[in-house]
Amino acid sequence: MESGFRAAAIGLGQNREDVRQHNLSTVLNIVRLQGTVSRSQLTVTTGLNRSTISDLVTELAELGLAFESEGAPASGAGRPSLMVSPSNEVVAFAVHPEVDATTVGLVTLSGKVLAKERVLMHKAPTPEESIQVAAETIAKLRMQLTNSQRVAGIGVAVPGQVRVSDGVIRFAPQLKWVETAFGPSLSQATSLPVFIANDASLGCMAERNFGSARGFSEVVFLFAGSGGIGGGAIVDGHQLRGTAGYAGELGHIRIATSDQKDFSGFSGTIEALLKRDELLDIFGLAVASDEELDELIQKAQSPEAIALIEKQIDYLADGLSNFVTIFNPQAIVLGGFLTSLFTYDANRLLNRMRSGAVQASAERVLIRAGALGSNLMMIGAAELPFAALIREPSSFELVPA
Repeated sequence: MESGFRAAAIGLGQNREDVRQHNLSTVLNIVRLQGTVSRSQLTVTTGLNRSTISDLVTELAELGLAFESEGAPASGAGRPSLMVSPSNEVVAFAVHPEVDATTVGLVTLSGKVLAKERVLMHKAPTPEESIQVAAETIAKLRMQLTNSQRVAGIGVAVPGQVRVSDGVIRFAPQLKWVETAFGPSLSQATSLPVFIANDASLGCMAERNFGSARGFSEVVFLFAGSGGIGGGAIVDGHQLRGTAGYAGELGHIRIATSDQKDFSGFSGTIEALLKRDELLDIFGLAVASDEELDELIQKAQSPEAIALIEKQIDYLADGLSNFVTIFNPQAIVLGGFLTSLFTYDANRLLNRMRSGAVQASAERVLIRAGALGSNLMMIGAAELPFAALIREPSSFELVPA
């Protein structure tokens, strides 16, 4: 899943026919991450000559993965430069099953969310119920596609541990799913290829490619949703995966001696002490989107609500101080309702975080709110089929709408 991203990050290509697929992958990924880039910029970034770049861009256009347009000349006179953009006709579906809702979206190759539907669940769904909702919603969205659009597949962001090799969810604690063949079942229901991974890891990837972590090579990402708290770490420009792909379970870091347990049964962890349900309860809600919850947090007036918010900010700061000490990141990006806690009282969080971290490590770290909001998991999940496409642009089979 990482090869295409790494190629763009290091910006390398070689003028040899036997690595043409690699060069196509490199150019395509740069184009999609930049949105629009000139041929001359591609030449500089990749180290390939102009003739090779011309050939590669032409091939990507013939494959329907990119298109060219004329840009304004830099000096206002002379021949306009040719600009390369990712195709808007290549899309992927995204699925995010949670305990209170299953969200399905349609995302373009450039990371734009074209459509999104959040189907509320009256109770924690079984895998079969979530698959049915996802398949029905995908079918509905698919009917809205044009004849010129093509589908790369379905990406699924799961709040739990996933064996990405075969699409099996090993354990999703709040959903109570164990050893569930979610990927193969959804593929059978939709007749589309399905790619599946942990939601927080995908959120980290999305913020790195299109959000607040863009441009940083050392990042910690922490995400909180109805399925718990997870995260990811980017070290030297590469996302840590671990030996079996389960790295990034940052929510299970213990920060207190509390007996309060998280969804996996561990006590005193970040996830155990930072509960979204507690915020919903104090505002008298059963379910809420992150935007709805954020509005309530920012406008909180009751002493009980303010006390809970401040307590959660302190717990969050304690967790972040550990990550600052361990990873010494350039930036920490917060997603989900953690963004709301940060914006409610940034000074409180920063002061407590710095007081609990190694001073030298905390001196330059930036704390940033996630930039992708409620589209985070849609963009992150879609990165899975797009990563497969980017690895082999000339041989990957896109599905007609």
